[in-house]
Amino acid sequence: MKIHQLFKMALKSIFANKMRSFLTMLGIIIGIASVIILIAMGQGSTKSVQDSISSMGTNLITVSITGKTTKDVTKQELNELKTKPGIKDISPTLSSGNVNISAGDQTATTTVQAVEPNYETIKNVPAESGRFINQNDLDNRYNSAVVGTDVATELFNSTDVVGQKLNINGVSFDIVGVLKSQGTSSAGSSDDTVLLPLTTAQRLLKTTDIKTFYIQASSSDNVNTAMSYLQLFMDTKYGLPTTSASTVTNKYFRVFNQSSLLATATSTNQTMTNELAGIAAISLLVGGIGIMNIMLVSVMERTREIGIRKALGAKRRAILLQFLIEAVFVSGIGGILGVLIGIGGSELLQTFNNTAIQLSSTVVLAAFAFSVTVGIVFGLYPASKASKLSPIDALSFE
Repeated sequence: MKIHQLFKMALKSIFANKMRSFLTMLGIIIGIASVIILIAMGQGSTKSVQDSISSMGTNLITVSITGKTTKDVTKQELNELKTKPGIKDISPTLSSGNVNISAGDQTATTTVQAVEPNYETIKNVPAESGRFINQNDLDNRYNSAVVGTDVATELFNSTDVVGQKLNINGVSFDIVGVLKSQGTSSAGSSDDTVLLPLTTAQRLLKTTDIKTFYIQASSSDNVNTAMSYLQLFMDTKYGLPTTSASTVTNKYFRVFNQSSLLATATSTNQTMTNELAGIAAISLLVGGIGIMNIMLVSVMERTREIGIRKALGAKRRAILLQFLIEAVFVSGIGGILGVLIGIGGSELLQTFNNTAIQLSSTVVLAAFAFSVTVGIVFGLYPASKASKLSPIDALSFE
């Protein structure tokens, strides 16, 4: 019997029992769709985290003084540290707790950060309108302020606020710029903040303690070099720390290495994605067992047909191929439907639920190939059983 005849017979058998064939495919459809959607969500989440961390620079190192100590980091020490190999720039900052701000009759509560001009490039927080804090503001202790979009909207109901004035703890400041919206991350929202010149804020907040500073390595490749000089500096000042993949800590300070943090976050997300895909793949195995069960029922129902064909000279290979093709058709059609539902479901999640999605053609093709493999593996036993029936036994089967 020619191969195209076997395909026609397999299709005829599938369409003769449409509901049973569809229910058999259902496990494959659900499994494929689940794998595609969950992996797309996992990869989308991974990319979102990568983009969020990378936007702050993979050559960024953050140092926070957390403990009570009299050994404050000074500006002079940071200038000396800046000359070390691998270190391009350092930006010290001061951060307040919640402070009261107002403009006219509108009041709000936000955080104030004291920064230097290089904070803009080191932290990648450009001004969308107006300008950033400049050296002139720093040298002359001008009451200049750069606000986040949330602050501008809350006080003025607009982001077009350059040239307006706001009060911080009763002191008037001129708004010289509005930050580009960055959204919210694990570090908080850069849209709900006010940036002031470091020298001005030291006087306003009545402190010169530098509790946080950001180091920009000369490149991503030089992060480890910069980290080694930074660790030597911190060890000398505060004592030996404990280290991990992405942080250096002791009771006085914490150091975050952005590059290592990116690698750790990516690895964690990938592990979670693989686990979710593994759980979803279980439904594929269930679907495969369903195919095997239905094919065994089909063999039993068509035992006399198999006996007649064998009596007319059909070879074992032809019987085997007929039932195997039927199983592969069921899993293949289920795989195609599962792929379409998986892609459609991913797009709907991205559109209506604002879920980060990243579809991969490799994953889609692999999922479909797996569904066909399931059909072959679980269809082989029923097909083999059908091909081994003797014509006499098959014809006498009731």
